[in-house]
Amino acid sequence: MSERYSTIQEQTQQLKQGQIISRQQLLQASLVELPVMQLVDRINIEMNDNPALEVAAPGDEDYQDSADFQDYSDTSDTADDFETSSEREERQSALDEALSGIGRDDEDLPVYQGGSAMTEEREEMVFGQTTSFYDQLKEQMGELDMTDEEHDVMEYLIGSLDDDGLLRKDLEMVSEELAIYHNIDVPVSEIERVLTLLQSFDPAGIGARSLQECLQLQIARRDPSRLRDLMQQVVSDYFEAFTKKHWDKIQSSLSLNDAQAEVLFQELRKLNPRPGASLGETVGRSMQQITPDFIVDTQDDGTVTFTLNNGEVPELKVSQSFADSMKEYQQNKDHLSRQTKEALLYIKKKVDAAQGFIEAVKVRRKTLTVTMRAIIQLQHQFFVDGDEASLRPMILKDVAEKTGLDLSTVSRVSNSKYAQTRWGTFPLRHFFSDGYVTENGEELSTRQIKAVLRDIVDAEDKKHPLSDDQLKEMLSAKGYPIARRTVAKYREQLGIPIARLRK
Repeated sequence: MSERYSTIQEQTQQLKQGQIISRQQLLQASLVELPVMQLVDRINIEMNDNPALEVAAPGDEDYQDSADFQDYSDTSDTADDFETSSEREERQSALDEALSGIGRDDEDLPVYQGGSAMTEEREEMVFGQTTSFYDQLKEQMGELDMTDEEHDVMEYLIGSLDDDGLLRKDLEMVSEELAIYHNIDVPVSEIERVLTLLQSFDPAGIGARSLQECLQLQIARRDPSRLRDLMQQVVSDYFEAFTKKHWDKIQSSLSLNDAQAEVLFQELRKLNPRPGASLGETVGRSMQQITPDFIVDTQDDGTVTFTLNNGEVPELKVSQSFADSMKEYQQNKDHLSRQTKEALLYIKKKVDAAQGFIEAVKVRRKTLTVTMRAIIQLQHQFFVDGDEASLRPMILKDVAEKTGLDLSTVSRVSNSKYAQTRWGTFPLRHFFSDGYVTENGEELSTRQIKAVLRDIVDAEDKKHPLSDDQLKEMLSAKGYPIARRTVAKYREQLGIPIARLRK
């Protein structure tokens, strides 16, 4: 008995909705991601590849000649004898379809106003430091009359500074490291004397051992006045209230009226908590020149404005010769041969590509503008006082919702761009941080908590470093009630070893 098996094949249809990304969208996405100097390189490459794209001279007007173009359609038979009738018709149809948009697509050939041609957003070109942090401080060393030992100690201290320009190491540890690694036996008192010399370097605050000392050094350089005395008193006697911005408490303690308090607090906000940031790169890093994409300006009244750094981005336009050629071909459309049509098709493709590139550059500019505007609005207080504790929780989604941009677009803008501020030059990613919600529902910035944790560790007794439980209690006392495991996580992210390794 044999069995017969039959295979039943079924064909089903499914309706799926998907998004097809156009070539223009891909171009826009790629340009948005580029920092300003890489954009200049990309523009140069595009102009080399596309003769229809060129730099406009100052004062050039938008090209309107192409508005005279009419739709082109022709069915005349101009093929040579080597083609069959079918081939001729197919080739002619493709040419006519490609050329039929001339007159509609090209009515307003766009001109991108960039570089120095912009009047409302023109700015000075700003470039990164061409000498390193280390070299700049060494230049100031050369102005001092120092012994060889003092010179070696000074170099080691400079090499021990962190990104902020502060010395986070205990001087006893510095003394031990000098003895072990450099065979320099020097007492702590001598190291402290050399450190005092380093703290006289520019910018003010360099070489401080804590944020408090950093601010005190800056205040000490001001001309003697009642205002300077008050600033010193605030930072010395009311530092905790100052870091928490308890201005009312400070005003009451100093018996100041509102006008006096306002002047005092404005001057305190001008102090720079990160003096090293203004010197560019730090020792141990390969020298890298950074050109900021945004120049942020903070006025004394708290007003924050910004401009885009166009750098050497030129003003772009579609070549007039290409536009003239298209117009000339259009006026003689009744006498065009197939070869002439193909030449016209080539010109049209290049003009379309040039228009698309100009539009993509304009979209990049608009995207960067709205993104930076949203960041400043969300982190306004940081741009006013430069205090990292002022950075509120902010993620990419917050900026995307405020701007209406796609999340991936905000990510592209933020990944490789820098902003020059009154307090230093920062990558845009610096302004983003997760939030921590307390039991009371208060949302705190993880960056703010980390900054307080760093200050606590810096101020601890190095002979008896604090455990994670003790750090937890101290953070809670300062208004940051987080769990011990969260303390441990933040400590590790800051690169701070456990207590027994900090002795």
